[in-house]
Amino acid sequence: MKSLVGIFTKQLEEAMEIGGNAALNPCDKKISNVVITGLGGSGIGGKIVSQLVADNCLVPITINNTYDLPGFVREDTLVIASSFSGNTEETLYAVEEAQKKGAEIAMITSGGKFLELAKANNYNHIVLPDGKSPRAMLTYSLTQQFFLLSQYGLISDEFKKEIPAAINLLNENLEAIKSEAEMVASKLKDKTAVIYSEAKYEGVAVRFRQQLNENAKVLCWHHVLPEMNHNEVVGWAGGKDEYAVVVFRNEDDFYRTQKRLDITKEVASAKTKTYIEINSKGTSRIQRAMYLILMGDWISVYLAELNQVDPIEVRVIDHLKAELAKI
Repeated sequence: MKSLVGIFTKQLEEAMEIGGNAALNPCDKKISNVVITGLGGSGIGGKIVSQLVADNCLVPITINNTYDLPGFVREDTLVIASSFSGNTEETLYAVEEAQKKGAEIAMITSGGKFLELAKANNYNHIVLPDGKSPRAMLTYSLTQQFFLLSQYGLISDEFKKEIPAAINLLNENLEAIKSEAEMVASKLKDKTAVIYSEAKYEGVAVRFRQQLNENAKVLCWHHVLPEMNHNEVVGWAGGKDEYAVVVFRNEDDFYRTQKRLDITKEVASAKTKTYIEINSKGTSRIQRAMYLILMGDWISVYLAELNQVDPIEVRVIDHLKAELAKI
């Protein structure tokens, strides 16, 4: 996993080439809404992108992480289905329902039943390269979300400039990112991480939580501000030093939320000595998000080393899938 995190920017470069070369068909439907459906490492890219384009996307985007689809899905809905393996059970069920409802369907996958369905039905689809782990292929699936939304005329092509700019930013700051990540990992050892971010960066926080779960084999949780200030902040009355707070901060966080973060720090720091703030870098939301994603990925693999666990291994998920296959 460490070597896969190490090629993050190379993956982004290749992902841009794949999206740019994808043979996509025009759509004569007027799309009224979008549902992005997927699970785990295949699904989180949709949530991240939906937040990054929220200010300029022409229609609402709903994230779907289960078997069925929202009731509003109909012929003028674009359903983007993402499954790295192409065999994700929940997402296959969702695609079947999208077909019954006559929705416009586009797919992101490396093969499996997804690719068969896409070819058989002439759905727009983008094929990803093979890889060892869906969560290590986020760069590919995330990037293709941009290309599909652009293909349907729902967002601008600005991402085609911003992602290369993010690649340059990450390459220039790589050693600093790794150094900070190693320091943070050392502080998270034997602690339960509590991850906070501004609401519009929640997808990035979720990605970090997932990486700690799967790579470092630890439990943790996340919340976002300002919502956290209306409930969880009270729970810090029962806070303990075993909790380690990690806050993702950005210069474009809403100014009142920035003040809320400062006050929340005072509350949580009264209960735990481990309160870490990570400030993103970059001149755009795409750049800042990529910076924090890579930071979180490095933290998770460094913590895996400290915990002496195999970051690739996910036997419990394999067991769960095997048991479901018996039904």
